[in-house]
Amino acid sequence: MLRPLLCLCALIALTSAQTFTESSVVNISSCPITYYGQQYEQLYVNITSGNVTVCFNGFFSPETGGDCIVERSLGAEQFYYYIMLQPSTADVDYVRQYFPTIQNSLERYFLISFPHVSVFLYHIVKSDWCQMYRPGTVISSEPQTCFSFTCNETAVLNTSSCGALERCQGNGICVLDTMLASTCTVTGPTVIDVHGQINSIQDRCAYSLFSTPSLPDFHVLGNFRDRRRKDVSFLDSVTLRVGGHYIHLEQGGRVQLDDSTLTLSSSPQLVHGVQLSKDQTGVTAELSNLIISVFFDGNTAQIHLEGPAGSSVEGLCGNSSSSLSDLRLSEYSSTSCNLLKEAPFSSCNTDIDPEPYITACTDTLCKYPAVDGLNCQFLKAYARACSLHNHALDGWTSNTGCSSEAFCQDRTCSDHEFCGEKTVGGDTRCFCRAIFASKYQAINSLGDATVCMQDSASVTLVGCLLEDKGIDYSALHLNDPTCRGRVDELTHMVTFSFNSSNSCGTVVTTNNSQVIYKNTIMNQNSSSDIITRHDQVSIDFSCVQTQADIKTATFRIRDSSVIQHITSGVWDYTLTMCATTDVGHTQAVQSSTEVQLIQKIRVQLKTDGLDGDVVVVVTDSCWATDQPSTNSTPRYDLIINGCANPADQTVQVEDNGLGTSNYFSFSMFQFTGSSGEVYLHCELHLCPKQNNCVPTCPAGARRRRSARSKYEGEAFVSMAWTH
Repeated sequence: MLRPLLCLCALIALTSAQTFTESSVVNISSCPITYYGQQYEQLYVNITSGNVTVCFNGFFSPETGGDCIVERSLGAEQFYYYIMLQPSTADVDYVRQYFPTIQNSLERYFLISFPHVSVFLYHIVKSDWCQMYRPGTVISSEPQTCFSFTCNETAVLNTSSCGALERCQGNGICVLDTMLASTCTVTGPTVIDVHGQINSIQDRCAYSLFSTPSLPDFHVLGNFRDRRRKDVSFLDSVTLRVGGHYIHLEQGGRVQLDDSTLTLSSSPQLVHGVQLSKDQTGVTAELSNLIISVFFDGNTAQIHLEGPAGSSVEGLCGNSSSSLSDLRLSEYSSTSCNLLKEAPFSSCNTDIDPEPYITACTDTLCKYPAVDGLNCQFLKAYARACSLHNHALDGWTSNTGCSSEAFCQDRTCSDHEFCGEKTVGGDTRCFCRAIFASKYQAINSLGDATVCMQDSASVTLVGCLLEDKGIDYSALHLNDPTCRGRVDELTHMVTFSFNSSNSCGTVVTTNNSQVIYKNTIMNQNSSSDIITRHDQVSIDFSCVQTQADIKTATFRIRDSSVIQHITSGVWDYTLTMCATTDVGHTQAVQSSTEVQLIQKIRVQLKTDGLDGDVVVVVTDSCWATDQPSTNSTPRYDLIINGCANPADQTVQVEDNGLGTSNYFSFSMFQFTGSSGEVYLHCELHLCPKQNNCVPTCPAGARRRRSARSKYEGEAFVSMAWTH
């Protein structure tokens, strides 16, 4: 039951009246009053300043007012207060005698009367109920008839009931009464439901368009997104939820089943109980259970239903009624939208009311430019709705200059793009969505920030933004004209990069402790071009890296020299390895000597106990490791096959194979990432002097003379260095 504005059941009986002669506070806590969503448990009644007042939050004050009912007292010193909860016909006639302008049914009212003067009436009727409740409250519902009353945001009472094609089941649910056909159209931001009522989607969300209790596993959703403007949303795709699967009908005629793309033709293909087909007008999905078809051409979706009694329609297609803003006319009203009232569209007007389509057309075109075929979109939607009711509308395309084919058919754009007209009435291309583009436009940028890595750098430009500026990405290059952008075929983003292997003309400069790598994306013409009709592009990007601190590493030799006693055949001798820092080999490196990186070290391999007229010493190889073992890794070669490692220009070998001693030198180094230990190993052998034992080391050669003999046995010697 509804609660009236003043429910004074605790104040007075229905068969009596109460008299007031002075200010009074009436306790009504047993039957409180709800007024504009606020509950009150007291009334403040008085006669003051020539007025009779009944207030809710304190006695009436002419200065501050308040939530009050005020009426002139006309000199009366008392008044009578009547409550009429169930007025009789005589009571109603009595009221209408004095207030003939009241046309509402006086279901409940209270009456204040004064001696010898006319009565003052405050009546409670349905049009006043919204003064008592919060917006959105359903204040009355009759399940038997499916009538309900709801207060909207402006305190206006809205009524709803079953549509022309429906009947009430007696439980508050409306169902289709017969096998009558109904169509729901969603085009642009507008939903035109099966009753011809419309609503406009204002945000970028997914909405339930259609469902029915008869098919709990079948649901149609509409996805609305922005295009050229952020404040207007358009139907972007339609999703069919069938059981646990999702069939996405998208722009360009693309159809996705869950995460896979379907290839469709004009011949129906059965997918999870849904017949899917595609032609030049769009994609159609048909469900045979209730003869439901869903059509989508990238802009407009139409859901057509021919179902038996008991098939209720839920979602926006079942009830999208709402109050519309004042009708606004656009520049296209007379030339485009209003064509729906003229031939050949007029032949369909009796079956499908054109007014919702005209309203949607004019409302959209007032806020959005007539681009991307928008002025034809509503005409096409109406024409197809008519065709579903067997109205061919022959010649409507030639009369309007529109095409019946789907807009942007077979052109696939990325998620941050939409398909639109490149030129009015001409070719199409992928445009950036407004919200996506806004973050770049706010900083006057064509792409993302430079990505700097240790040995590379890249910058990515947005393909659709380049097209907006009329820039051909294929004409862009870095300082090196051979370095061009790579296009991602899915996102249409264009990436330019350089690295240590291919600098692409990168200019390297230093600034104190910083190293700056700079390159430029440009589209300069060749020097032979005298003129150009394109804007010159020059986009600089750079990476700044801090130079690594230069740390000085010093080494100390563990032993100033290494002496080894060797017996080889008839020879019994000693081998000494010692390090020096001067050419004359007189300044030996002691254990206390600090050796710097890249400092020249000279190593002498000297023998004692050999007859220099008979044999000579040949150093076959010398190498360094970071572990004591001669076989450990990493290994760095200094002498290979008696010759200096050609990859290290600091290594020099002297007197090798000429006598009982030889020398080699190199620049001091350390192993990357190691503990700092360096172990130097050398392998030597004795060679008969008569055999010319000097290794042959031509430029770049790594071999030695093979036609020489050597004595049995080889000598190894090692020396250790440490930080």
